[in-house]
Amino acid sequence: MRPVIFSKMDFSHSSLFGYIEDLQELTIIERPVRRSLKTPEEIERLTVDEELSDIERAVYLLSSGQDIQGTSVVANLPVLMRQNPAETLRRVLPKIREVLHVAGVEMQLTAAVSFLTVLQEESVSIHTYSHSFLHIILQNLEHRDAGVSNAWLETLLAVIEALPKETVRHEILNPLVSKAQLSQTLQSRLVSCKIMGKVANKFEAHIVKREVLPLVKSLCQDVEYEVRACMCRQLEHVARGIGTELTKTVVLPELVELARDEGSSVRLAAFETLVNLLDMFDADDRSQTVLPLVKSFCEKSFKTDESILVSLSFHLGKLCNGLYGIFTPEQHLRFLEFYKKLSTLGLQQENGHNDNQLHLQTLEQEKKYISVRKNCAYNFPAMIVFVDPKNFHLELYSIFFCLCHDPEVPVRYTMAISFFEVAKLLNSDVYTIHKELVTLLQDESLEVLDALVGHLPEILELMTNRGENNGSESKLLSIPDLIPALTTAEQRAATSLKWRTHEKLLQKYACLPHIISSDQIYYRFLHRMLTIILTNNVLPVQKAAARTLCVYLRYNRKQEQRHEVIQKLIAQLGQGKSYWNRLRFLDTCEFIMELFSKSFFCKYFFLPVLELTHDPVANVRMKLCCLLPKVKSTLKIPTDKHLLQQLELCIRKLLCQEKDKDVLTIVKRTVLELDRMEISVDAFQKRFYENDLLDQEKERQEHLLLEMEQLEKEKQKNEGRSTNINDKMFEKKRRDSKTSSVLAKSINLSISGGSSGTSAGKEEKKSKLVRSQSFSTQVLHPKYSNIDKCPKKNSLFCLLSVQCFQKSSLSKLPLCVSDDSFRTHAVGNSGSAAFPSSSSRNLFNSADQKSNGNKESQTRRMSM
Repeated sequence: MRPVIFSKMDFSHSSLFGYIEDLQELTIIERPVRRSLKTPEEIERLTVDEELSDIERAVYLLSSGQDIQGTSVVANLPVLMRQNPAETLRRVLPKIREVLHVAGVEMQLTAAVSFLTVLQEESVSIHTYSHSFLHIILQNLEHRDAGVSNAWLETLLAVIEALPKETVRHEILNPLVSKAQLSQTLQSRLVSCKIMGKVANKFEAHIVKREVLPLVKSLCQDVEYEVRACMCRQLEHVARGIGTELTKTVVLPELVELARDEGSSVRLAAFETLVNLLDMFDADDRSQTVLPLVKSFCEKSFKTDESILVSLSFHLGKLCNGLYGIFTPEQHLRFLEFYKKLSTLGLQQENGHNDNQLHLQTLEQEKKYISVRKNCAYNFPAMIVFVDPKNFHLELYSIFFCLCHDPEVPVRYTMAISFFEVAKLLNSDVYTIHKELVTLLQDESLEVLDALVGHLPEILELMTNRGENNGSESKLLSIPDLIPALTTAEQRAATSLKWRTHEKLLQKYACLPHIISSDQIYYRFLHRMLTIILTNNVLPVQKAAARTLCVYLRYNRKQEQRHEVIQKLIAQLGQGKSYWNRLRFLDTCEFIMELFSKSFFCKYFFLPVLELTHDPVANVRMKLCCLLPKVKSTLKIPTDKHLLQQLELCIRKLLCQEKDKDVLTIVKRTVLELDRMEISVDAFQKRFYENDLLDQEKERQEHLLLEMEQLEKEKQKNEGRSTNINDKMFEKKRRDSKTSSVLAKSINLSISGGSSGTSAGKEEKKSKLVRSQSFSTQVLHPKYSNIDKCPKKNSLFCLLSVQCFQKSSLSKLPLCVSDDSFRTHAVGNSGSAAFPSSSSRNLFNSADQKSNGNKESQTRRMSM
């Protein structure tokens, strides 16, 4: 051991004196905090008699209490209205009206919210509300504080929707005529503009034309640009209220005039209102009036007025699609180029287009350019519709690439949000944006990843399915780089502090069994989920990983892998050393009961769950007791009678041996619940029909997975057998080729040396050789060469046709397939199409063997 060194610590008198001074400074700092506490006198004034009722206490606090107490009473007004509306209206509301005249900002804002809550909860009738509350709202509408005035205005606009027309006309519209005059304050005229837009939808068109439109025109001509801009934004609501004809004759000329206003905010409001009203204008108005205005806006945005760039980029998608029918090809191309220019705005210096840097960008300009590119990313799906998805790769792919690789996070975040819409629009061409999906999955910002994960299952399904429709190669090529991107995204989320993003990602990864193969999930994702359950410290993340693991296990197609995962779950979770792991095992069992059939749970997890009744930790036993009703619901009588006995035995032990009071209370409550439960039987019952039907479907799918696995093994065996047969046939052909070469040499020797042979003997030998070779290479007629392609339903017919052909044309060849094998393969439900081909191969091999035997005998005779 190393000796402990105290050389750095100084206990001299000076150092101790310094420590005392530091402590004194700390006490000096604390003194003002202690003095800020309430004195006994203040506490006495804040104390209220507990015997007072709620109404009396409210009246007392509003009359003689402090401001904070009065604010609490105003905030509690909706509760008082629900409990005793009559007394509240008679005693409390008049006090609130008196207090609001001299109240501060906090109480005013609280009162506006409380009045709106009373309206939304419908504690009183609308007639009573208008009689009691409306006058208070109108009195405080022109408060000197802008925030308070806006709060009361929002309450009034909500009230107008619920009030009857006559009340609105007499209480609101008639006083509005005087409030909108130039002699009134700016705040009063701004409030009048917003009320105009709300009232226009309340009345018929002729009333609006007679009483509202004159006020609207006067406010559009106001001397203050704030009033003109505010009224311009309300013209959309006015136009919806008066209809198409009056909009064309009254509203459109006002918008054209406001679009040429000297104030930039007024021009911007006019542009946005024009875009929002495009559906109310006919083709002539769009082509003759709206389109020239829009073109002038686009031209001025870069030259003289950059203030409208952000709004223009935000509404560009809606604008292009709204004017699509009247665009000429040249105008179509011009607006597309304008969008491309906006999409890369502010990136020219990075790309080397502005090396001189004559105009240095300020911070405000950079923020503006980022907002423009963000709006372009928002409008990207609309621009795909504008250019037609078929032209995406030619017209917009370069812009899509730039936006996905933008240096600013908000731009990439917006692209990640709209990625699903882009994928849907591209349809079968979705494979062209696969690289960008991988890029966004590997983005350095977790905000981008979180935005992309929201629709990740749908995106991956589009990537694989529609890419498959276009060609299977694209699907196969998309998998290798997609899986590393998914694993990298999960690891980055796991190492960050944003556990909600990690939880969301794990939940969405449950879609992978429908996207990639079972082996890829097993080796790349399944064990990772188990590791997260064992090592992660965040409970929602662990539960998300447990459920996703159960989904992977549900769709795993290899029994050995399933057994391995089940054994690990039981050994590392159910029998783990940490009680936290054993708790997660119970959570996993809940997911298994949800996703798997009852028989599956009873076969693998029923007894391991019951073993936790002896767990030394009380929390584990408590959680198990809460889970026991679900465990019992998985049993079927009489099949699981022995498991039911085990369950009852464990419950008896808990009742007799449990020492923890909390656990014993839960055990008793669970026993009562278990006694009331009815166990389902093997046969269907009416009360459990839907659950039994669902369980039967799960069990059928599990058996289907086992059958598919068995069929794959048989297929692999058949492929291996066919490979061996092909190797043997290749070896025989090689030997035959050697024999034919020897035969040719012997024929040449016999021709040169045999002078006694006649020409007829030579022709006979040649004809025998040709017949032997043709018989060895053409056993079957070409008519029967498609036997392997017979459908499954006609497999028996195919086999019988092969058998008849063998009997007819190859009667001398021995059959190597028995009748039992024919019957077995013909009756089989699945894989029957593969077996006839194998049987035909056996017949062909027997024919080849016979032909080869004939060749060898013929060769020996000729050589002799």
